[in-house]
Amino acid sequence: YAYDFVLSFVTMQEVTATSRHYVDRLFDPDPQNVLQGVIDMKNAVIGNNRQKANLIVLGAVPRLLYLLQQSSSSLELRTECAVVLGSLAMGTENNIKSLVDCHIIPALLQGLLCSDLIFIEACLRCLRTVFISPVTPVQLLYTDPTVIPHLMSLLSLSQHTQEYITQIFAHCCKTPEHQTVLFNHGAIQNIAPLLISPSYKVRMQALKCFSVLAYENAQVSMTLVNVLVDGEQLSQVFVRMMQRDKPIEMQLTAAKCLTYMCRAGAIRTDDNCIVLKTLPCLVRMCSKERLLEERVEGAETLAYLMEPDIELQRIASVTDHLVSMLADYFKYPSSVSAITDIKRLDHDLKHAHELRQAAFKLYASLGSNDEDIRKKITETENMMDRIVSGLSESSIKVRLAAVRCLHSLSRSVQQLRTSFHDHAVWKPLMKLLQNAPDEVLVMASSTLCNLLLEFSPSKEPILESGVIELLCSLTQSDSPALRVNGIWALMNMAFQADQKVKVEIVQALGTEQLFRLLSDPDTNVLMKTLGLLRNLLSTRPDMSSHGKQIMQAVTLILEGEHSIEVKEQTLCILANIADGNTAKELIMTNDDMLQKIKYYMGHSNVKLQLAATFCISNLIWNEEDGSQERQDKLREMGFVDILHKLTQASDPNLCDRAKKAMQQYLA
Repeated sequence: YAYDFVLSFVTMQEVTATSRHYVDRLFDPDPQNVLQGVIDMKNAVIGNNRQKANLIVLGAVPRLLYLLQQSSSSLELRTECAVVLGSLAMGTENNIKSLVDCHIIPALLQGLLCSDLIFIEACLRCLRTVFISPVTPVQLLYTDPTVIPHLMSLLSLSQHTQEYITQIFAHCCKTPEHQTVLFNHGAIQNIAPLLISPSYKVRMQALKCFSVLAYENAQVSMTLVNVLVDGEQLSQVFVRMMQRDKPIEMQLTAAKCLTYMCRAGAIRTDDNCIVLKTLPCLVRMCSKERLLEERVEGAETLAYLMEPDIELQRIASVTDHLVSMLADYFKYPSSVSAITDIKRLDHDLKHAHELRQAAFKLYASLGSNDEDIRKKITETENMMDRIVSGLSESSIKVRLAAVRCLHSLSRSVQQLRTSFHDHAVWKPLMKLLQNAPDEVLVMASSTLCNLLLEFSPSKEPILESGVIELLCSLTQSDSPALRVNGIWALMNMAFQADQKVKVEIVQALGTEQLFRLLSDPDTNVLMKTLGLLRNLLSTRPDMSSHGKQIMQAVTLILEGEHSIEVKEQTLCILANIADGNTAKELIMTNDDMLQKIKYYMGHSNVKLQLAATFCISNLIWNEEDGSQERQDKLREMGFVDILHKLTQASDPNLCDRAKKAMQQYLA
């Protein structure tokens, strides 16, 4: 062993010595020697990562960049420098970091202003390698506003410039701002003709460009629909690229382009190119025969395509046994896997969690609307067990996808009553809520809202597990979505609950927080808080402790700039208050509030008229103490005249409600 060590130490020294020799030659006073040195360096680094790392450590990069930028350097030398830098960039991520830190990008972009095609291609090839690395900040492409238009102008020079530039665009288009910059500089007109280039690589990179440009972008998608390539509509070019005889990468990317155009509203969901071409192509990508990454991308794209559309969900659910085909995503790679390539097996074992994530996403999308599809999913072998174990996987993405799938299935009354109960799904869900990132919390708490509906058998055990504190803490979150879910779950919990649960909720939430939520800037939070209040007050409320505060809150909302829905909900709360014994006095002694009820009885919106009339009929109900005094006071204030008018209302419900109230006066 000692001998081995000495040997490796010697080789290490030799490598460093030869590397130093290469770097020293870059400083030779004779330009011919420098050129030969760069060529020798190029041959030495090909495929040799250790040599690349050594040369970088020894400072070759700044010198190569200096030679590349010197106008006194010959074109041949500058080109060879660009080639060596491109080769160094092909090494590890650390190499790329070093190159970027040495400002390689501005130097190469500057090089593109030269008129020599061979040099331009060498610079572009190196830029391409640097930009496609995950460690390079893509923003560097957009720093100088003259770069994008200049790259567009270089597209016509050669197939190489087309391949490298479109690959750079496809990799560096990450945000809506990037899409806009590329769109405004004519990306669509310039790149569309490349889809019929004789070079497969050019066609493929152009296709990738369109997929990143169209993603969630209506402006780009609407423009693409009207583009003609050699007299043929662009969408038809994409359809042709999805044919089974085309390479898988091309089929998949073309399907993504059409998916994104469809989701952005540029193609109808019932268009043949979606129903008969894109959807079946994506389902094919989910089959066992495909490579892991193709199955992942196929499933995720399909989930995205049909997410908002129940018809596509129904079609997909009966295409090629998709539901059972996805079950295979959980058995991969199996012990009897057909993968003979050891490297491939190793890669797939490391990435198997991506398959599970994709399957959960696709199941979530498939089952988001249709009861029969949900039943089919839950009846797939061990499905509920798989979801439950997915909720506690180490990968955050799998946990998120599993909880999305659970949320989708929890929209089913039948599933809540059966499989959710049988598998005690609420336990892992509660555990997930303890310390998860916000995006997981939002999904998990949405699912919890459904598990707390009054017909769900999980409601009781969840209540006993001390969930109220947890939900109250969600209502204090900075995220509006989490505040909504926290209050929504409490609202579901309070619905037809016994007094003990209601008291627990009020104590845990605290009146201060309750009133803070009633003035929340988010309308959804306000609506759910009103719903909670309505449920808390639904059974003959005793208002002694918080009556005045609730009346104040009600006044503020009725006076504020709120939607019809919010005001209707508030008047319903008032009607609930008017139904309680001690509580009636709170309204009857508040003339301001009575005037508001009167105003809403004459409102132009029937919903508000109904809710206000409901308040009055509760106040004048005969069988209760003091009803005579209340009736007299309300008659004096002109309520009987209004009720009389409402008995002639065109809305049958309103007319009926007014007649019932009038009968109280006649009884």
